[in-house]
Amino acid sequence: MEIVRIEGLTFTYSGFDTPALSDINLSVEEGEFVLLLGPSGCGKSTLCRCLNGLIPHFYTGKMEGKVLVAGMDVSKTPTYVLSQYVGMVFQNPENQLFSLTVENDVAFALENLGMPRDEIRRRVDFALKAVGIEELRKRSPFELSGGQQQKVAIASILALMPKLMVFDEPTSSLDPVSAKSIIETILKIRKEFGTSVIVAEHRVELLADKVDRVVVMHKGRIVKDGSPREVFVSEEMIPYGVPVPKVVSMAKGVNKYFRVFNEIPLSSEEFEQGIRRFLHDKVR
Repeated sequence: MEIVRIEGLTFTYSGFDTPALSDINLSVEEGEFVLLLGPSGCGKSTLCRCLNGLIPHFYTGKMEGKVLVAGMDVSKTPTYVLSQYVGMVFQNPENQLFSLTVENDVAFALENLGMPRDEIRRRVDFALKAVGIEELRKRSPFELSGGQQQKVAIASILALMPKLMVFDEPTSSLDPVSAKSIIETILKIRKEFGTSVIVAEHRVELLADKVDRVVVMHKGRIVKDGSPREVFVSEEMIPYGVPVPKVVSMAKGVNKYFRVFNEIPLSSEEFEQGIRRFLHDKVR
């Protein structure tokens, strides 16, 4: 069953002549994990804003086509209703944090929806535990590291128990260790709760072998939509400035001299297994 269906979406921001998105057609199944790639300015963030209703309700412009999330037309559905089905985590977590304590930040949206106090407490406990920051609940979010703040932002969205979570460059301002921790948190949420996930992200090494699909954007259009291996191995992706996992480039280089990999690896673990298998066959 589809959680997202986009048909003929074109959007032009007010004051601009060139569309940020042009004739986008995309569907995402429930439980699917999609990686959204493309150079800066290709339209990834704009597409993400269309999924949670920021476009057209807060960002003005001309919108054509249809965007359905959980069967709801985002152009006709209030954002407070959409927020219960789709949650978005932005690049800079400080843009989503404003309360004096972590638990108050996580509870904020629930209180605005008028949920009973006991249900709010249950959901806050659930979300903090799910992302592994229970010990931070009484801390000020502005005393935390960037990685911890991003986990608070994720918890505040997870507390709403959305069917779809959208992440717009969630590791862009984080060090490698914190970035890895955030990706592991996203993977944990997806595995435990079956949440559909769309991630716009440049650190492809962290996700290449984890996602179901890769969607590549260029100049406001979708230019490729396929499995990770299909997209990353394709030579035609080079002109679009799409980052390719280093292990893919390395494996393709090795294969020019020795036929080591029948299937190009997407992770260091797959690379190691391929090398071991090749050496084992050689010495047999």
